[in-house]
Amino acid sequence: MVYFQKMLSARQFFRIVMPVIVVVFCFTLSLQVLPSAFAADAEMSLAMEDGYAMKSDESPDMAHAKVFLGDRYPSATECASCHPVQYKQWSISQHAYAQMSPVFNAMQGSVSFLANGTLGDFCIRCHTPVGMNIKEKPFMSNIDRSRTSREGITCVVCHRLSQAYGKVTGRLAITQGDITQPIYGPTGDNTALMHAIDTKGLKTNKGDAGQVVHAKIKPLLQLPTSGMCGVCHDVTESNGFRLEEAFSEWKNSPANDQGISCQDCHMGKEPGKIMVPRDHPNFEKENYAFGPAAVIGGRYATPSRKLTNHMFVGPDYSVLPASIFPLNTKAIIEESQKGDDTAEGLATIREWLTFDIDAGWGTDEFEDNVADDYPFSERWTSTDERYDAREIIDENQELLDEIRLERIKLLRNGYVLKEVVTEQADSDGIEFKVKVASGTNGHNVPTGFDGERLVWLYVRVMDATGKVIHQSGDLDPNGDVRDLHSAYVHNLELPLDSELFNLQSKFLTFATRGAEREQVIAVPVSLTVTPFLNPERRSAVLLGRHFGARKHRIGIEPGGHRWAEYAVDKSEMTGKGPYKAIIQLKAAMVPVNLINRIKEVGFDYGLSARDIAESLQKGHEVIWDREVVFNVDASQ
Repeated sequence: MVYFQKMLSARQFFRIVMPVIVVVFCFTLSLQVLPSAFAADAEMSLAMEDGYAMKSDESPDMAHAKVFLGDRYPSATECASCHPVQYKQWSISQHAYAQMSPVFNAMQGSVSFLANGTLGDFCIRCHTPVGMNIKEKPFMSNIDRSRTSREGITCVVCHRLSQAYGKVTGRLAITQGDITQPIYGPTGDNTALMHAIDTKGLKTNKGDAGQVVHAKIKPLLQLPTSGMCGVCHDVTESNGFRLEEAFSEWKNSPANDQGISCQDCHMGKEPGKIMVPRDHPNFEKENYAFGPAAVIGGRYATPSRKLTNHMFVGPDYSVLPASIFPLNTKAIIEESQKGDDTAEGLATIREWLTFDIDAGWGTDEFEDNVADDYPFSERWTSTDERYDAREIIDENQELLDEIRLERIKLLRNGYVLKEVVTEQADSDGIEFKVKVASGTNGHNVPTGFDGERLVWLYVRVMDATGKVIHQSGDLDPNGDVRDLHSAYVHNLELPLDSELFNLQSKFLTFATRGAEREQVIAVPVSLTVTPFLNPERRSAVLLGRHFGARKHRIGIEPGGHRWAEYAVDKSEMTGKGPYKAIIQLKAAMVPVNLINRIKEVGFDYGLSARDIAESLQKGHEVIWDREVVFNVDASQ
């Protein structure tokens, strides 16, 4: 090295030799990092063998240790007996789904791989704070996680915080202890709890016989404020990239000026809407449900009080079988509980994944006409257990149907399809524009992970015979809109939809050399093996931006609107008027092209990319629709 320094000037040394040293160092590092990453990929990519989703390398000692995790971080199932309403709402929520989601797990695995492991637990610590507190692997099958970890944003994540946090993107120190340890509430009022303990003989020691409850409620004054939501719902990566800004948007919104919190809109009677103005004298009575906070033993109810809705309705929806989500207390037992007659639950996740819902197992039609000659696996040979399983699945499906209706309410409260203005309608062509507005003053729409939120207009213009002569917002064979991320557009098999109205923001990333490029995943492109997500050394505040990636934000600000413009050329018209436009405002959780981008690391529960893509498309919702007639006939 000294020899080279003598032969070269300092400037030449840093321009020529140092890059070589960096590349060699990073290549050596990759030899250590990548094998473990590829090993994880291989594990996640295993196809189902004999009906089992993923093979587990879990040792007996680890399985045994999980039995005692409930003494440190109690499962939501332990809360369900006294708080059945809250548990039922939470069980179908996006908080309960946060870690169960196979899309999220593949997403964070893909980003971690692209970033050479420098991401660490950045994504997953928001989705399973308990899992990261007990130091589970960031990339592993949910089947092999502990129950409380798998529950994502479970009860203890919010109600076992002993202190207020700022925007720490899920880096939470959750207070440990069994179910009898104090929990944290918005006021810390112990009156109802103490009365129940004294009059109903409730126990506050884990070893005592009888109904065991938490011994005390402590105050966490942040709990009913928007600041509680901002702990996770404002995400800035280590390189300065602002991935999600829901809390910041609310902070600068008219809703904040009016004293409206996140909870007022998202934990009240109707998702995404306050029922009366904040200055209404009976705001809480009108905006929130009221009832007992706890029902003990199905008989004793605590005094009526304000109840917040724990369904946390949002744009996401489950792509999992109804057998394993929602989280039903009667459904899942852990692998370590097999053969334990006292365990509450019917089957393990691996066993549930072998239950054929679509074939009709557990229904009268199947059991009466098909079951006798059917080659069941050993686990499901019992007719009674198949009927028990079907009962659980039917319960879960009812909840899925319920939250779907609530999700449509949320979307309709967030987006408004306003007027359609006809600017030309004659034999020379048709021109019209559509106004789409925000229905909320609390944040942008979409908000949160807006780089993957698909909200678009599907517009078809038909002649009098029903023939479609012009359209925009239609899907390619993969289920993507025809934008630059469509594989069919990219391969020149379909034309770019030049009129597409889509509120999905797009990620723009920088190459090591060259200009920006649009990407599905916001990881900067590099021509070297240098890890990407190192902290930025230049001041984003002073220079006005960060440098690795940015978002082209396309959403609508609170109280704002956008116009979509459409033109039907004379050559497209058939002369068979009048013509009609069918206009639909639609929403999807994420685009299918994201599934294609993250499929290489595999999907949990033995699901394929096709399984996920088909479930995504089934979840597409029409928020609003409208028909407009253009009185153009052949004589014109």
